[in-house]
Amino acid sequence: MLEKTKVKDLMTKDVLTVDCEEATVFAFEKLMKHKISSMPVLNDEGKMVGIVTATDLGHNLILDKYQYGTKVKSAMAKDVACVSSEDSIKDAVTVMFDKAPGDSIINQLPVVDDGELVGIISDGDIIKILKEYL
Repeated sequence: MLEKTKVKDLMTKDVLTVDCEEATVFAFEKLMKHKISSMPVLNDEGKMVGIVTATDLGHNLILDKYQYGTKVKSAMAKDVACVSSEDSIKDAVTVMFDKAPGDSIINQLPVVDDGELVGIISDGDIIKILKEYL
């Protein structure tokens, strides 16, 4: 099942993103408003250049690590694990585990085809399909 189902079958196509010039506080506010854990960061040309997470932004905002007006581009993670829309769900799960730091997992993976952001897949999307088989 996980080998046959493609990422494109489960991914969210309408991806919420943030501009790299946006202030971190507004990016965090956007994450909280939409109840999501991360957002891809786009540059002026619309290319994905990083990702921000609610955990990282919230933690650093609480600890006052950002100065007023700190931009997303200075807070984002630049080395972003991704999958393609043609990858299997098994491939996505493998990336979520293998590319995460330490004992954690990646909760959301951007889906990139030919250098373009086309979607995002979350651990929740994968759990929904697993539930059908339980």
